[in-house]
Amino acid sequence: MSQQSLEDVLKAAGNPVKMLRNSQIGAYVYPVVPSEYSNWRDEQRAWRETAVLFDQSHHMANLYVEGPDALRLLSYLGTNSFANFPVDRAKQFAPCSYDGYVIGDGILFHLAPNSLVFVGRAPTANWLEFHATTGGYNVKIKRDDRSPSNPGGRPVIRTCYRYQIQGPNAKPIIEKLNGGPFPEIKFFNMGQIKINGRTVRALRHGMAGAPGLEIWGPYEERDEIRTAIVAAGKDLGLKEVGARAYASNTLESGWIPSPLPAVYTGEKMKAYRQWLPATGYEATGSLAGSFVSNNIEDYYTTPFELGYGIFVKFDHDFIGREALEKMDQKTQRKKVTFAWNGGDVLKAYQSMLEPGDPYKFIDLPISNYASASYDKVVTKSGKVVGLSMFAGYSYNERSVLSLGVVDHDVEIGTELTLVWGEEGGGTKKPTVERHQQLEVHATVSPVPYSKVVRETYEGAWRKAANR
Repeated sequence: MSQQSLEDVLKAAGNPVKMLRNSQIGAYVYPVVPSEYSNWRDEQRAWRETAVLFDQSHHMANLYVEGPDALRLLSYLGTNSFANFPVDRAKQFAPCSYDGYVIGDGILFHLAPNSLVFVGRAPTANWLEFHATTGGYNVKIKRDDRSPSNPGGRPVIRTCYRYQIQGPNAKPIIEKLNGGPFPEIKFFNMGQIKINGRTVRALRHGMAGAPGLEIWGPYEERDEIRTAIVAAGKDLGLKEVGARAYASNTLESGWIPSPLPAVYTGEKMKAYRQWLPATGYEATGSLAGSFVSNNIEDYYTTPFELGYGIFVKFDHDFIGREALEKMDQKTQRKKVTFAWNGGDVLKAYQSMLEPGDPYKFIDLPISNYASASYDKVVTKSGKVVGLSMFAGYSYNERSVLSLGVVDHDVEIGTELTLVWGEEGGGTKKPTVERHQQLEVHATVSPVPYSKVVRETYEGAWRKAANR
């Protein structure tokens, strides 16, 4: 009988770790957006020195939730408080499993009374859709999935375009577009601006460490709006950012994009696994890195570890509340940046010019080669005290960096060893060539790593994550 659900796939596989570590899904692709508009080095420089235009229209799912029970549903799934969440406000949304482990995250926009949209990766959108359709809530949902990685010549149509204008020169560019002052919108609140005579909704944001806006509107207006933005930024150093550089911004600003969704175990999660398709993200996603455990739960993370502890409010009933209340927040692992030793990184490239199996290739500017990455970080004695979960190169910092977690008592400035690559020459993932593992000296560093972002970014949770 054919496998119909994630639960069927897991039963057939036996061990989810082995299944995910040898997934045949291939490389993660940021769809539709060109790889580079100029070159990824200058595109990275621009968000620090001038301004950038990020095109976020294609790589995330939009899940629209409307109806009298919309807020009740989302409150039950969210660790966040919904006591003060009016229209025209947004929030980071990171729901948990019944055992208090993170399923995923994204941004939740309160568009109108009883009308919200979640924007983010598939795991969280799936979790929301499951409860919306099976929980007896008086809501209607509309799902607009991420654009296909390979459209095959077919037209790509989304519900909306989604752009971000970020960087030190974002303010004068937005004022030029708006024909007036930069709008007085508080951080993570929404308002409106004018572009080319059109009224455009805007979220006050600061992804690149300077004042900026995220804007969206009907997809059919995307080219008109993009053309206007590019024209307004021409004399102010605006660079369009391609798919290659886009995700590397998080290395400087401190968000871990893709922890493994905590859905593979737990009796209470069984109905969800039976609902999830055998061809979905959770069943086909890949797991990579030097950290190897036969227990899939060792790859789960809590909101406290990922820097979301500041969001967790026990003022309402939500899935995972009981488990989170029992956790000792003071002993949880903490989110950090690992700064890789340049000399050790060079060894990986030098090995490409020598006979024999090279070290695992370090791709630039993003070095991840699976849906979720877990490289072990160890002390001199070999004790695992951390995990590296998202790696790449920052041209602004002239450093290979990775985001991850360490034990609560590991101090900033500690030098540890990050093991890069997979054991035994590598797994059977198509993104893995035969290779050796490389030991990289890595310095435990703050989140965000960028001093500019640490001192100016308005998102208090990223600062709080390092306290």
